[in-house]
Amino acid sequence: MDAEPVAPPVVAVPPKNADLPVRVASALVMLAIAGLAFWAGGLALDLFVAAVAFGVFVEYVLLASKIAESPARLGSMVIAGAIYIGWAGLALAVMPEPLMLVVLGLVICTDTGAYFTGRSLGGPKIAPRISPSKTWSGLLGGMAAAGIWAGLVVLSASYLISAIGPTGPSLAGALETANIGMAALAGAFLAVFAQVGDFYESWLKRRAGVKDSSRLIPGHGGLFDRVDGLLPVAIIAGTAWAATQAGI
Repeated sequence: MDAEPVAPPVVAVPPKNADLPVRVASALVMLAIAGLAFWAGGLALDLFVAAVAFGVFVEYVLLASKIAESPARLGSMVIAGAIYIGWAGLALAVMPEPLMLVVLGLVICTDTGAYFTGRSLGGPKIAPRISPSKTWSGLLGGMAAAGIWAGLVVLSASYLISAIGPTGPSLAGALETANIGMAALAGAFLAVFAQVGDFYESWLKRRAGVKDSSRLIPGHGGLFDRVDGLLPVAIIAGTAWAATQAGI
């Protein structure tokens, strides 16, 4: 008598957004810590930025040590990483706190818009060999979210400025004076660089053969995983602000 075929085992597939609660909880903790640093301001904020930058640099060196084929190659990568991460950290430390908040908000909006749009719509991958989860729809969603954020920031600033004028606060006046379109384009432009920073770190991790830069933050990996998109945006925004202050 022939044996009856055995059914293959049923493998439970986790829900598409199964990691969302952990990610949200970790994000809230990170926001609380950063919020305390902002509330303290001054030296405390500078030390917080320096500590995060140092942690990111340590994770970068650990990745580089797994990639470099020789001590000379490792040395060149460490120097490049020190310039890249140090420049971003210095840019964040010297820029005024309102601008820092705007930059952080823009990167958060980019990541959030890209995450939810990419998960919801899917579609073609941008560079599957580097980052299999990144899609063109996610990139566009991140750009849209960053553009909306930048437009709202400029509109809010114009409204606050109108509030101290002789006619008092005026939304109509703020809409007339605020160049919301240019702000939205600038936000979308910076969102692209945020994604470039993300891809750069993904490329390093792919070369190193690891999933995350570390396991420091549940649901997010390491510090480098969390601020990879912030680094190039901070460099661009901080350098542009410094140039305007110098009259360049």
